[in-house]
Amino acid sequence: MGQREHVRVAVIGSGFGGLGAAVRLRREGITDFVVLERAGSVGGTWRDNSYPGCACDVPSHLYSFSFAPNPDWPRTFSGQEHIRAYLERVADTFRLRSHIRLDHEVLMMRWDGDELRWEIETSKGTMTADVVVSATGPLSDPKTPEIPGLADFPGKVFHSSRWDHDYDLRGKRVAMIGTGASAIQIVPAIQPQAAKLTLFQRTPPWVLPRMDRKITGAERWLHRQLPFTGSARRGLLWGIRELQVSAFTKRPNELGLIESLAKANIAKSIKDPALRARLTPSYRIGCKRILLSSDYYPALAQPNVDVVASGLSEVRGSTVVAADDTETEVDAIIFGTGFHVTDLPIAERVVGADGITLAESWKDGMQSLRGATAAGFPNWMTIIGANTGLGNSSMILMIESQLNYMADYMRQLTVLGGRAALAARPSAVGAWNRRVQERMERTVWKSGGCNSWYLDANGRNTTLWPGTTGEFRRETRRVDLTEYEVVRVLAKSAAAAESVDVAS
Repeated sequence: MGQREHVRVAVIGSGFGGLGAAVRLRREGITDFVVLERAGSVGGTWRDNSYPGCACDVPSHLYSFSFAPNPDWPRTFSGQEHIRAYLERVADTFRLRSHIRLDHEVLMMRWDGDELRWEIETSKGTMTADVVVSATGPLSDPKTPEIPGLADFPGKVFHSSRWDHDYDLRGKRVAMIGTGASAIQIVPAIQPQAAKLTLFQRTPPWVLPRMDRKITGAERWLHRQLPFTGSARRGLLWGIRELQVSAFTKRPNELGLIESLAKANIAKSIKDPALRARLTPSYRIGCKRILLSSDYYPALAQPNVDVVASGLSEVRGSTVVAADDTETEVDAIIFGTGFHVTDLPIAERVVGADGITLAESWKDGMQSLRGATAAGFPNWMTIIGANTGLGNSSMILMIESQLNYMADYMRQLTVLGGRAALAARPSAVGAWNRRVQERMERTVWKSGGCNSWYLDANGRNTTLWPGTTGEFRRETRRVDLTEYEVVRVLAKSAAAAESVDVAS
């Protein structure tokens, strides 16, 4: 292959995080970068999740980049196809196509301490980069439980994020496993087609009505002609959600009114007392993500739907068996069982300065400095890192805050000059995460009485941010160099690097 290609920055992934990073790099005057995407098109989770009924539960005007407003959203809560089309337009509008390498899956990244660069092995060859920005996202690798007998099931099996559009569900007996955000959208979409739909529910979710409607032509015209009206709409949506944060993070008892509205939503559509009891959660609303749907409960009330208040435990031929021994004959099994969020598969493919993987470094739980950098992994950043998720607002707000941090990180490297790397101090990473976890104890996610995907195997919430998006933006506005060590190469032939304490 000759000499390996070298770039200033390698961005991993082409969803919101990856495309946002690419736009910000260009705005910073950095054009020597690539976006490595394992699939054949951009879009991230909005490319992968194409199941029937797939839509966003964040209002459209808040679920878009502030630097790329879309006045033509067709609905207040947009569907998957509209969000994916938006991301394609972002790639075109900001001239990112020449930087994007499709079908380039990252197989391994290793830090070269002698050269102060990352060696990146992809499915199409190897390259090197001074800085890696990992934007693979937490909702990219589906999680399917290991079920005894599943391999011998004679029917169709697939995960919601890998929907088989060639398989016709009409007239089929279908088992839907899980009751998360995907499942409550899938169930109403496939219920009219299925001969029998059995929903396996380990824990019922709290569901509020989804106040969705078409955005009128007059509204779209106004936002096109007077862009500040779209910005004002976005600002209002943001402000309302900022005011809600304290109930989740400091005063969970204030969520009682919302819980009453959710119970009324169940009672409105579910008249059978026994079914209503199975669908009513026993934990505080907000402990798990609050879901939005106006047709989920009506679908469950239909005669061809059965709700099993237990998880799937075994498959015997074409019979699926629940943990409570309920048996059901089915033709297809659909898993809506979420993703590898607290055990990111990409972490197995990142080898840091000490020769250990990021997964090994995070064996006791994910930890990152300001959600961006990890101790032992110089010049490596992540978008949507540890404790950057949200329970009530738009992740695009958090992504843009992390892009601010990334931009200043690159500026600091430029100011330092020469061959240099920034390595997060373990003490800084530890102090940041202790502060986050102390605040987490007061939140509904820790005190609400549920076991959610927000928590890792040790019961720590390593996914959500226990504050407002405005606060996170302030915390990530600038890189504090006292939280980092500056690493330089002593000489071209040196086998080690010198750590310089910038605080001294």
